[in-house]
Amino acid sequence: MADQTTVDVLGAPWQARTLRLRPDDEAARSGVDPVATLVARPSRHRRAVLYVHGFVDYFFHPHVADALDAAGWDLVGLDLRDYGRSMREGRPPNHTRELAVYTEEIDAAVALLRQDHDRVALLGHSTGGLVAALWADARPGRIDALVLNSPWLDLRGSWFERHLLTWALNPLGRLAPDLVVGRVAPHYGRALHAGTGGEWDYDLAWKPHEGFPARASFVRTVRRSQARVARGLHIEAPVLVLTSDASGPDDREHDALLTTDSVLDVAHMAARAPLLGPDVRLVVVPGGAHDLALSPLPARDEYLRQVVGFLEARVPA
Repeated sequence: MADQTTVDVLGAPWQARTLRLRPDDEAARSGVDPVATLVARPSRHRRAVLYVHGFVDYFFHPHVADALDAAGWDLVGLDLRDYGRSMREGRPPNHTRELAVYTEEIDAAVALLRQDHDRVALLGHSTGGLVAALWADARPGRIDALVLNSPWLDLRGSWFERHLLTWALNPLGRLAPDLVVGRVAPHYGRALHAGTGGEWDYDLAWKPHEGFPARASFVRTVRRSQARVARGLHIEAPVLVLTSDASGPDDREHDALLTTDSVLDVAHMAARAPLLGPDVRLVVVPGGAHDLALSPLPARDEYLRQVVGFLEARVPA
């Protein structure tokens, strides 16, 4: 069920449509039901891309919509429950104990897009890339293509760090699910935001530099989901995976924060991309940031060119 559509924070003609979701486990604890939010301009085309953001993130990418619009695609952003426009007082922001809960809002969004679009593609970034890949694997035939922008397919760190953390979090995520086990470093966000010298203006209440707490149960479900990818998925739709050409340190300020992936390990993405399905293309964007859509020029233009080119080649009008 959808609430009345309102003018979005991006300003007209952008509109926000709240999707009422079923009560989840968090609703049982907090008494506050979840919602998701669709963000779109009035439809102009018969093809649409649904955008799913990452962790400590939300949709604020009208420049991506402009590039897709020029190629004959509508872009619709989806703020998942407890992210961005969908955050609600009483519910912990950017947290879930199970990534599978997001299936409900992606199902609803794709069904709505199918009402007035002949073709639908899914574009996921970072954690949203992991969520989108798992959804596409579980929902064959629902989309025509999948695009993954720096997807979080493995945990950054050494083999020892990744496997020891996974071993520790399996019981911890069950016994102390709300225990805070980490936060994102603030340096990448500061480099992005216009208020601290970057190029992009977004709401720091929804995407703060220091992020939101990463809790034991959240990291546990991410690691269990990444293990599913490691065992191999079978996504039927054509898949495009895009990464930067290098990873950079995430624990300090440095000149390459926006010209390398300072959040994830690009080698992990390259290694796991072939495990997503039988039809996967990997593209490396030189000088790209973690969110390739927010890279400095010319990397940003190259990212958009590759996305549009892939969709045009694999999903004809």
